[in-house]
Amino acid sequence: MKRIKFLLIVVLVVLAACKSADDGIVVTPPIAPTMVLDTPVVVPTTAPDTPTAVPPTFTPIPTDQPTATPTITPTPTNTPIPETAVTSINFERIASGFVKPVYLTHAGDDRLFLVEQDGTIRIIQNGAVLPQPFLNIDPLVGSDASERGLLGLAFHPNYAENGRFFIYYTDNSGGTVVARYEVSADPNLADPATAQILLTLPQPYSNHNGGQIAFGPDGYLYVGLGDGGSANDPLGAGQDPSILLGALLRLDVDFAETGYAIPADNPFVGDDTKRNEIWAYGLRNPWRFSFDRLTGDLYIADVGQNLWEEVHFQPAGSAGGENYGWNIMEGNHCFQSDTCDQTGLELPIVEYPHGNGSCSITGGYVYRGQQFLELYGNYFYADYCSGIFWSLLQQPDGSWATNQLVDSPHFVSSFGEDANGELYFLSYGEGAIYQIRP
Repeated sequence: MKRIKFLLIVVLVVLAACKSADDGIVVTPPIAPTMVLDTPVVVPTTAPDTPTAVPPTFTPIPTDQPTATPTITPTPTNTPIPETAVTSINFERIASGFVKPVYLTHAGDDRLFLVEQDGTIRIIQNGAVLPQPFLNIDPLVGSDASERGLLGLAFHPNYAENGRFFIYYTDNSGGTVVARYEVSADPNLADPATAQILLTLPQPYSNHNGGQIAFGPDGYLYVGLGDGGSANDPLGAGQDPSILLGALLRLDVDFAETGYAIPADNPFVGDDTKRNEIWAYGLRNPWRFSFDRLTGDLYIADVGQNLWEEVHFQPAGSAGGENYGWNIMEGNHCFQSDTCDQTGLELPIVEYPHGNGSCSITGGYVYRGQQFLELYGNYFYADYCSGIFWSLLQQPDGSWATNQLVDSPHFVSSFGEDANGELYFLSYGEGAIYQIRP
C-alpha cells in the first residue's frame, strides 16, 4: 500500500499547498471587496492597491451584539467528561465514489454535505449518497490548478429558519469569491438563482488560496485567506494588514442583503492603515481552521514553506488582532535568517518538521461527540502527503501534548464534523469519507 502511495505522491505532489513556487508575472489590480458597514467608522469601499500577479497547487474571514445565533452548543453534561490524550485511532469508511473531495460539514441535521473541488456539493444521508448534487456550480469555478476550486462551505447558524449557506470558491480568473445561496423548496436541492456574491478578491498566484469559511460562536463568518501564493511570500502579505491576504477575516453577513458589514469590535476598526475586516494575520495558508464547539477556542492549521508545519491556538476570549508570524517565522523558527525580532508574535502551540513524506498540514477538530468518549477533548490533525495523524491535548499546566497516532496510506484533504460532533476525514485520492474511532 505504501508503494502505491509513493507512486501517487509523484502524481499528486503538486497538491501540497506549501510547495508551489510560481513565477507568475506581477500585475497590479486593486483588491476590492464588496461591503457595507454596521459601524459608524469610516472604512473605504475600495481596498488600497496592492501588487498582485497571476497563477496554485492543492493542499488545499459588528455590531456590539451578534447578529446571528452562535453555532457552538455546549455538550449537554452535568459533570465534565474526562479528557485523556489519545494514542491510537482506527478508521471506518462510510462512503466513497467522490471526485476530489475537499471538505465535509453538516446543516444541523442528520445529513453530511461533501464539497468536491470541481464545483459540486453532495449529500450523504443514512449512509447513502444522493444521486443529485445539492449544488453544482462547475461553470463558475476555476479549478485548473490544484489549490483552486470550490474549497469551502458554511451553513448559517439559523439555516433551519432562513435556508442560507455560504461557499468559498475560485472563479475562472483565479480570484476568490465568497457567495451566499439559499435552499429551494426541496431540502436536498439548493436554488442557484439565489446566488449573491458578498466578496471578491483577485489572487496574485494560483496557490495559497486558503478556502476555509466557518461561523464562529459569535455568529460572524470567518474567512481564511492565504498570502497570495508563489513561495516565500513575495508580496510580504503576511505582515501587511493593509491588505486582506495572509489573514483571517471576520464578517457580519446578516447586516444587509448584499455585501457584508464589519463588526464594530473587530480589532482594527478605526485604524486607517489596516483592513478593518481582519481578525488576525501573519498566516501563510490557513487551509483548515475550526472552532471547538464546546469552548469556542479557535485552532488554525497553517501550511508551512519548506521545513515546518504548524497549529495556532486562539482562546475564546481573544479580542483578535493576533500576528501569527509569517513570514518572519516558519513554525517556531526564524524564516530565512538565523535571528529575527519575534516581538508581538503569537507562536504555534505545536509544529512538526518535513520528513518521512510529510509536507502539508491538514487541520481538524476537537472531538466533542458522544459516541467515542475515549477521543473526547482531543484535537486531531494530519499531513496531506504522508498520511500521518496526530492528536493534541492541552495539559492542566497549560502545556500541549501531541501524539503520533497512525501512519496511513491516505491523502488527507480535510476533516469534518457531523451535527453530533462525530469526526471524519476525507481521502482525496480514494474519493472516500472515513469516520475516526478508537
